[in-house]
Amino acid sequence: METDYKGRIGNLIRDARKHRGLTQHQLAELLATSQSAINRIEKGHQNLSLEMLARIGAALDSEIVALGAGPTHLRVNGPTTLSGSIAVKTSKNAGVALLCASLLNRGRTTLRKVARIEEVNRLLEVLNSLGVQTRWLNEQNDLEIIPPADLNLVAIDEAAARRTRSVIMFLGPLLHRYDEFELPYAGGCNLGERTVEPHMSALRPFGLEVKATEGSYHATVNRAVEPERPIVLTERGDTVTENALMAAALYPGTTVIRNASSNYMVQDLCFYLRKLGVQIEGVGSTTLRVTGCETIDVDVDYAPSEDPIEAMSLLAAAIVTRSSITIQRVPIEFLEIELATLEEMGFRYDRTAEYVANNGETRLVDITTHPSELRAPLDKIHPMPFPGLNIDNLPFFAVIAAVAEGQTLLHDWVYENRAIYLTELNKLGAQVKLLDPHRVLIEGPTHFSGAEIVCPPALRPAVVILLAMLASKGTSVLRSTYVIHRGYEDLAERLNLLGANIETFRDI
Repeated sequence: METDYKGRIGNLIRDARKHRGLTQHQLAELLATSQSAINRIEKGHQNLSLEMLARIGAALDSEIVALGAGPTHLRVNGPTTLSGSIAVKTSKNAGVALLCASLLNRGRTTLRKVARIEEVNRLLEVLNSLGVQTRWLNEQNDLEIIPPADLNLVAIDEAAARRTRSVIMFLGPLLHRYDEFELPYAGGCNLGERTVEPHMSALRPFGLEVKATEGSYHATVNRAVEPERPIVLTERGDTVTENALMAAALYPGTTVIRNASSNYMVQDLCFYLRKLGVQIEGVGSTTLRVTGCETIDVDVDYAPSEDPIEAMSLLAAAIVTRSSITIQRVPIEFLEIELATLEEMGFRYDRTAEYVANNGETRLVDITTHPSELRAPLDKIHPMPFPGLNIDNLPFFAVIAAVAEGQTLLHDWVYENRAIYLTELNKLGAQVKLLDPHRVLIEGPTHFSGAEIVCPPALRPAVVILLAMLASKGTSVLRSTYVIHRGYEDLAERLNLLGANIETFRDI
């Protein structure tokens, strides 16, 4: 029994390491131990102290164990039928981008109804360590941000910075303030080089050069360099586009960005930058024309729009539990392909007339779901940059396909290993066959039954497993759910308000 427990911990550590893109050798270096020790740990052949487990958890940004209070788990009693209505919360990814963009402004920024999630908490810890004053104003999660005259980069909270993937979006705002600066980042050298390259091609035209070494970005800025021709992004990435936008915002000339992402969080950032006085043409298209300001010092109030990924999570919850619920404030323009795909599969729903989000721009509707007999789609389901099916929504089609009649092929071409985690649904009775690291074949319909599963270290597959547990007969346990809190605020509690039976607990 003890060996089995060590093996489970070893598997958890291995999965978290692979998700962070680290080799055994790189993890060994971070922990000042040997590669052979990491190999023994992952095979379950090594005794581990609580201190070592905590250090591994910190290095991998995965709550394998938290000293003083163990990781939180969820116990789900099913099968569940949901009812009632629920409003979609504001976008996690927009909130994170806007926190980074607040560094462009020397005045006060007030953001309305910010998603109060772990990723935002880590970013606030980083901003506070730089001297930025932040405070939650009320129970509606309105957030006030007041920057200091000068940021104290030397005092940056390295631990918090290494626990967020968003610190790379400080490059765009900071390159106008400093000729030279350093930022910590999570992960080993190889990952750093690979992650930073698309950002570099976006920011080099502003004179920025970055070397990624030993867990730090070393940045230098050549003020003589200015964008002379359109910036063509080598990948249509959301954070890359956001970095380019933030760099262009404080450049007083006009910058043209081609192959830009037009995804929801990029649009929210554009609407916020306009409030700061930045002129932007082409919002919602792949060509952005930005005329920036020499300095920005305004008091601004902005309400980010609702989160289409959370809306898709709630749609999936209704579909797999065959429930009729009303999902309010759905950002329809970022879910149209998903809904068209679901309609082809036989999904029935009603929707209201469109109305406008609090940012004055994004189109919203309310959707009422109906229990539906689903069939597998004729074609494979794969993501594309907006306006295609969102990459973060693809995993939800795994649990939806599991309750549909026939075979569905999912092709997750963007991420190297995320599709692998979808095979965890097999523990609940699904038939998910991994064809290669990017493709899974799902055979339905499934009669889910309860099981105990350790949360995979990837956010969306973790939520997909939780949703399958809602439809499972009997009791299920989902262990170590920190990853869900990174991207969702009170998800279990909010599902309970719709009639789910989910209990949060810790091991004694």
